[in-house]
Amino acid sequence: MAESLIGGGRATVKLSGRAPIRVPDTGKAMSSIAKLYIGLIITVGLICFMVAISGWSCAEPARYVSYLAIALLASVFKVHLPGITGTMSVNYVFILLGIMELSYSETILLGCAAIAMQTGWRAANRTRFVHLLFNWSSMANSVTGGYLVYRFAGRYGLMLPLAIAAAACVFFAINTVSVAGVVSLTERKALVRTWNECYFWSFPYYLIGAAAAALVTLCNRRLGWQTSILILPVIYVFYRSYRLYLGKLESEKLHAEQMANLHLRTIEALALAIEAKDENTHGHIQRVQAYAVELGKLLDLPDAEMQALRAASILHDIGKLAVPEHIISKPGKLTPEEFDKMKIHPVVGAEILSRVEFPYPVVPIVRAHHEKWDGSGYPDGLRGDAIPMGARILSAVDCLDALASDRQYRRALPLEAAMAAVVEESGKSYDPLVVETLRQNYRTWEKLALAAPADHRLSKDLKVAHGQAPAAGLEGSGSGAETGRPEFLSSIAAARQEVQMLYELTQDLGNSLNLHETLSVLDSRLKRLIPYEAIAIYMRNGERLVPAYVNGENFRLFASLEIPMGQGLSGWVAETGKPIVNGNPSVEPGYLNDPSKFSTLRSALAVPLANAIGVAGVLALYRSERDAFNKDHLRVLLAINPKIALAVENAVKYEQAAISATTDALTSLPNARSLFLHLDSELARSKRLNTNLVVLVSDLDGFKQVNDRYGHLVGNKLLQLVSTGLQQSCREYDYVARMGGDEFVMVLAGLKEEDLADKLTRIEEVVLNAGLSVCGEPLIAISVGAAFYPQDGADAESLLAEADRRMYLTKHGHKAALPQDSATNLAALSSILR
Repeated sequence: MAESLIGGGRATVKLSGRAPIRVPDTGKAMSSIAKLYIGLIITVGLICFMVAISGWSCAEPARYVSYLAIALLASVFKVHLPGITGTMSVNYVFILLGIMELSYSETILLGCAAIAMQTGWRAANRTRFVHLLFNWSSMANSVTGGYLVYRFAGRYGLMLPLAIAAAACVFFAINTVSVAGVVSLTERKALVRTWNECYFWSFPYYLIGAAAAALVTLCNRRLGWQTSILILPVIYVFYRSYRLYLGKLESEKLHAEQMANLHLRTIEALALAIEAKDENTHGHIQRVQAYAVELGKLLDLPDAEMQALRAASILHDIGKLAVPEHIISKPGKLTPEEFDKMKIHPVVGAEILSRVEFPYPVVPIVRAHHEKWDGSGYPDGLRGDAIPMGARILSAVDCLDALASDRQYRRALPLEAAMAAVVEESGKSYDPLVVETLRQNYRTWEKLALAAPADHRLSKDLKVAHGQAPAAGLEGSGSGAETGRPEFLSSIAAARQEVQMLYELTQDLGNSLNLHETLSVLDSRLKRLIPYEAIAIYMRNGERLVPAYVNGENFRLFASLEIPMGQGLSGWVAETGKPIVNGNPSVEPGYLNDPSKFSTLRSALAVPLANAIGVAGVLALYRSERDAFNKDHLRVLLAINPKIALAVENAVKYEQAAISATTDALTSLPNARSLFLHLDSELARSKRLNTNLVVLVSDLDGFKQVNDRYGHLVGNKLLQLVSTGLQQSCREYDYVARMGGDEFVMVLAGLKEEDLADKLTRIEEVVLNAGLSVCGEPLIAISVGAAFYPQDGADAESLLAEADRRMYLTKHGHKAALPQDSATNLAALSSILR
C-alpha cells in the first residue's frame, strides 16, 4: 500500500539518495486545483467509509481479529518509495485477502487500520491530520473499487485467479494514481511520468500478492482460515525483495547524482578560475547566482528550468575566453570593432557548453542572456517571450550586479541607483515582470548574497621565508642595467612606458589569424620591450620542436633546427614547462656544437608557450653578450606569454582549419571547394597565355558492389589507392581532386588532344590494379568524361557540366563493353564525344 505526505500548502518530495527537498515556498497557499483534488479524494473516501460502517457485520470475529493483527504486522514492513517521501508496505496482500473472504465493512476497516499503522509507525516527521485523512480516504476508495470489481467478476462466473487479478489491478490503480495526482499537482509534474517513476515498478508485486492471496483463499476453503498464518514467511520475502530492489535503485541514483554534482562543481571551479583573472569582477558569479535562483523560485520556474538557470548563472560569461583580454579590461568605452568582438561571447559560450550535453536547457539561456525585450539585443535579436525565461532573469540580474560593482571604466553605483537604472529599462531591455519581481525583493537577496560564505582564494601573494639557495646558486642579475638605482621620475616614466607598450603589443597580437603575420607583429613590438639580436619561435610537432618563425642574426642556422623534446635549451623548456634565463645557446642539438657552424650568440631567454593541453611551443630570444637578460626581461615576457601563446594557438588552429576546409579527409586530395578555386585560377591563366586546358570528370563503376560485398572500410581503402594512383599517373603540375563519393576530377593544363587516349588508358589501368589489389578480382572500372577549354566552355561550371555529361555517356557505353576491352572502349568513346 502506498502513502504520500501532504500538508501546509506544499508537498514534501524526496529525491533518492538526498535529504528531503521541499517545493519552493513562494508564500502562496496550495493551488486551488490541488486543494479541490485532495478534497474530492477525502470526500469520496469518507462516503465509502460511512457506508461501510453503517452496514457493519462480522461473521467470524476470531478470523477477523487474526487477519487484522497480521495486516497490522505487515504494515510495519515498509519501504521508502523512490522519488517522493512516501512508503509502501506489504499489507496489500491481506487487504486483497479480505476482499475475497471478508465483508465490505470488515475489509474497509482492516485497510484503514493498516494504513494508519503504516503512516504512524516510526514516521520521520509528525503525521498531520490532513495527511492521515487523505491516506484513509485513498485506502477506502481503493478497497471499494477492488471489492466491487471482485464481486462483479464473481457474479459473471469468472474463475478465482482472474477475478482477484482484476480486483488487484483496480486496487493498485486507484491507490497509486490518487497519491501520484497529489505529487503531480503540487510539484507541477506530469501525472503519467510521476506515476510511472514512483509506482509502476511495483505493479508486478501486486499481481504476485494477488496470486498469494488467492492461494491462501483456496487453502482456507479446504483446511480452514487458520492456514492463512502460513503466509507470513511469504510476506517477509516480499518485504525483503522490496528492500533489496529499492536499495539498489537508491544506490544507483545516489551515484548518478554524486557524479552530476561533481560535474557541476568542476564547471563552477572553471568559471571561478576564469573570473579570477579579473579581480574587479571577483564575486560576480556568486552574486548573480544568488539573485537569479531566488528570482526563478518566485516566478515558479519548472524544476528543469531552475536547474538550467542555476548552471547558466555560473557559466554565462564563459564565452569571454574568446574575447581578447585587453577588450574585457579596457578602462574606457569600446570602439565599434571592439564591441563587435565582445558580442561573440554568448555565441562562443553556447558552443562550448553545447559539448557538455546538459540534461536541462543551459545553452539557450547562455546564448540569449544579452537579448533585449524590445529585440535590440544580441546575438539573434530575439524579442519578448521568444527570449527564454532563464535568459530574461539572467540579463536583468547581471545588469543590476554589474552596475552595483566596480569596473575598470567606472565606479560602482549605490544599489538603489543601480536598481533604478534597471527599472528605467523595464519594457525596453528587460521583461517588466522580471524587473518588478526583482525590484520588490532585491534588498532581501542582497543580504543573502552578502551572508553567503566567501569562496576560497589562492595564496598567490604568499612569500615563503624558509629555504636556502640551491646547490647551483641563485641566478644573478647579469646586466649592468641593474647596478644603479634609477631615479624616481625615471622609474615612473619607465613603468608607464612599459604598460603602454604591453597594451599595444597585446592589442596588436589579435589583429590577424595568419601565423606568420602574428609572429612578425610580435617580433617588431617585442624588441621595444626586450633588446635581442635573434628570435626563434618553435612549435611542437609530435616529439620535436620545429621553427615556425626565425628572424635576426644566424636565422638560417636556427631555421634548420629540429629539436627533440627534452634535449638542448629549448627542448628542456618545452618538456619541463619552465622558463630559463641566460641559458647557453650552444647546447641546442644539431646547431652550435657542430664545428662547421659558428655563431656569436652567447645567452638565451626562453619561455614555454602553453595552451589548455600542455606546452605547444617555445619562444627563445638570443643575444651575443653573456648574461645579457635579467629578471625584468623575464617578468615582461611572462606577463605577455599567455597572450602570445593564445595568439599563436589561434593562428595555428586557423591554418589547420583552412587546410581542413580545402582537403578531403579520406584521400588527402583537394576537395570540391579547393577544386573550384584552382580551376578558376587555371582558366584565368589559360586565357592570359592563350593555352588549352582539359577537365576530366571520372566515376568508379562497380564501387557499390565493393561496399556491399566487402564493407565500407574496404571501400575506403580502395578510394585511397585510386587517389594515390591517379596522382602518380599525372604530371607534377596536374591537379587531382575528389568531388565526393567515388567521383574524381582532374585538371590537366596544356594537355594535347592526341595525348588524351594514352592518359585515359593509364587511368583505367590504375583503377583496375587498385581493384585487384584490394578485392582480388576485377570488380571495378572507371568512366571518364573530358571537356576542353575553350571549345566546350569558358568557365568552371560549364566545363564541369560538359565533362560530367560525357562521363555518363561513357558509363552507359561501358555497360555494353567487354571487360577486357574496357580501356580501348573508354578511349574510343571519349574520342567520339570529343
